Amino acid sequence: MSNGAKANWKPQTKMVHGGTLRSGFGETSEAIYLTQGFVYDTAAAAEARFKGEEEGFIYSRYANPTVDMFEKRMCALEGAEDARSTSSGMAAVSMALLCSAGAGDHVVAARALFGSCRWIIEKQMPKWGIESTLVDGTKMEEWEKAVRPNTKLFFLESPTNPTLEVVDIAAVAKLADSIGARLVVDNVFATPMQQKPLELGAHVVVYSATKHIDGQGRCLGGIVLSDKEWIDKSLHDFFRHTGPSLSPFNAWTLLKGLETLPVRVRQQTESAGKIADFLAGHRKVDRLIYPGRADHPQADIVRKQMKGGSTLLCIDIKDGKKGAFAFQDALEIVRISNNLGDAKSLITHPATTTHKNLAEEARAELGINPGTVRLSVGLEDVDDLIADIDRALAKVA
Repeated sequence: MSNGAKANWKPQTKMVHGGTLRSGFGETSEAIYLTQGFVYDTAAAAEARFKGEEEGFIYSRYANPTVDMFEKRMCALEGAEDARSTSSGMAAVSMALLCSAGAGDHVVAARALFGSCRWIIEKQMPKWGIESTLVDGTKMEEWEKAVRPNTKLFFLESPTNPTLEVVDIAAVAKLADSIGARLVVDNVFATPMQQKPLELGAHVVVYSATKHIDGQGRCLGGIVLSDKEWIDKSLHDFFRHTGPSLSPFNAWTLLKGLETLPVRVRQQTESAGKIADFLAGHRKVDRLIYPGRADHPQADIVRKQMKGGSTLLCIDIKDGKKGAFAFQDALEIVRISNNLGDAKSLITHPATTTHKNLAEEARAELGINPGTVRLSVGLEDVDDLIADIDRALAKVA
């Protein structure tokens, strides 16, 4: 797939112009091709198109001009050879994992995962005859110890949801290469602005485009990026026949989101850092985790593989669940929602929302405590956000 961007363009330029396809009308903004199918001049042309002898689109479940522009722009940004976009982030994760392993294979995954991702690993994969082992992703010795002769896939997210652990992607990728396995990285929390897993050796990268890529609470979307050979041989037929395709309208919305992604992520990260500094040592806060601070548990890895901090913070509020709920309920600007990466600041209580289906012991193992909240910093004035947070903390006993 040609990504339509020049190699020497900077990321900001690629996100405005990469993959652009204009019709004969010469429109400025990308066109939305809201069509299910396409017509052919002759029966022979239809045959040639289906045989792959002639370039062109066949059916929007397979490919669509607007969707194709989004995929090419993401490839230009990520440095990937090819991609397939999906109807949601979890569709992207499911497809990436289930196309990377089969019956009799073994998967090693970092245990710090979004709840639905863990469900795929622990509940769905065994139904397909795929074994799995969960490890502490921050400890390379656990990755190494978990390897079996039939290990074919490693999976991780970094930073993790919601406790913002950072995994050494290059080290895990090197281990995967040494045994002929593939590494899939969920890069949602870092965004492609802060971290490039493919450059660090990962083989497949997935995003919930619903988050920062849209970034304005408008639509769902996901994408899987990798080398063209793997996309063609392992993923394409699954995608074509199971139908997790992205809507052209959503693809157009995500294209608009990409145009402002660098500006949004830069501002959100700067604000998150200031809020983290404000919260550090606050008497109503038991724990603060932020990848942009020197006191982050994996600060050395953050410096090595990330270009900046994060738009998210993990905070433990005093007085456990009662304190966390009082804090959330007292906020006026920050809204309670399980989404993230939005222009609006959002907060959630993982133990009762995104990770509620994990056993209490599993949550404790991941550092998800009764008082843990996840704050996604938006584009509001940072002084207003700090004042809102300060007022809300005053309500905590």
